Amino acid sequence: MSMPIPRVVEVSSASAYERGVQYGTATADLVARSVAYYRDAFAHQAGLQWDQALEHALPWQVLIQDAFPHLLEEMRGIADGAGVSLAEIVALNCRGEIIYDNWFAGRRAGMPTRDEADGCTSFALTGTAAGDGHVYAGQNWDWRHAVRDTVVVLRVVQPPKPTLIMQVEAGQVGRHGANSAGFALNANGLGGRFEDKVGIPQTVIRRAVLDAHTISDALQVLVRSRAHIASNALLTHRDGFSIDLETTPGPYGWEYPTDGLLVHGNHYQAFVPPQLADDHRPMSPDSLLRVPRAREGLARAAVPDATADVRAAVHTAMSDHLGHPDALCAHPDPRLPEIEQWSTTLSSCVDLTTGDYLIAGGPPCENPFELVPFNLYS
Repeated sequence: MSMPIPRVVEVSSASAYERGVQYGTATADLVARSVAYYRDAFAHQAGLQWDQALEHALPWQVLIQDAFPHLLEEMRGIADGAGVSLAEIVALNCRGEIIYDNWFAGRRAGMPTRDEADGCTSFALTGTAAGDGHVYAGQNWDWRHAVRDTVVVLRVVQPPKPTLIMQVEAGQVGRHGANSAGFALNANGLGGRFEDKVGIPQTVIRRAVLDAHTISDALQVLVRSRAHIASNALLTHRDGFSIDLETTPGPYGWEYPTDGLLVHGNHYQAFVPPQLADDHRPMSPDSLLRVPRAREGLARAAVPDATADVRAAVHTAMSDHLGHPDALCAHPDPRLPEIEQWSTTLSSCVDLTTGDYLIAGGPPCENPFELVPFNLYS
């Protein structure tokens, strides 16, 4: 069943707080849905009542205030605009970290523990990988099926920083997207347990990356930030460069494209962190299917020379169903309770050459790519 394009929201101000108020006001109903979902999800998966989850998020609020005060101001504005507390917006921005911290407690209590972070398949096409000579980046964003109606396509005009286009859950300040400086960030969850020390939430790191003026500045954000959980970051620049970094609270790994094509899923591909080596297992076994299938399908984008045909090849590749429902194009598994079901929340393809930003709201097999009504470079 085809889904409508997610809500598109534009905020514009040099003031972080004012941007937040605009964002929160425009998405108040979606923020309320998101709070309601995670109230249930934290209790179901992590054994946390909502007040406990908010208390658990307090150390991140302090960390964000110290390291990224402007982003905490933006969160404060979102909270005021949406009519919720700052603590609730902080919790939405730390939802993966909260689940990660309480994962073992939930498992001991017999609660579901499918994954600790987003499942996604990201890609970059540079050089000869796209037959029209353009540079593309994108991903299938796989997450909880119940949050599909809370997704927002957010355009952030924030002089003097670059303008951003991102896809986020309502209330979040960052996730995946691209900026007017000409580079894109796509990101995937990775597994593994690391030392207990409060690190920067992924939403904040990813926003700081997209706020960067140059790709070298973006790399510095990724390399110098101590994240709380392991996550993969794929950076693609319109000049035809891409790099993938497997970031953890400890060591990092990285890899470059082959023949212009770079694909990453939810398993370590460049290295296995030494902390995990003795008993490492992939967080999402279906990632072992998704990555080679995406490579095989995306390789066909090198054949046509018309841009429309290249984009169609990308859409077809990201619609692959091997392993259904846990496929590259993911669908809810009816064998699981509704609160545990996953699906492709949104599929994206950014043409960094032209600035066109295309999305399919939901599984791409059911939804065509549609242009977001903003060009990245306008």
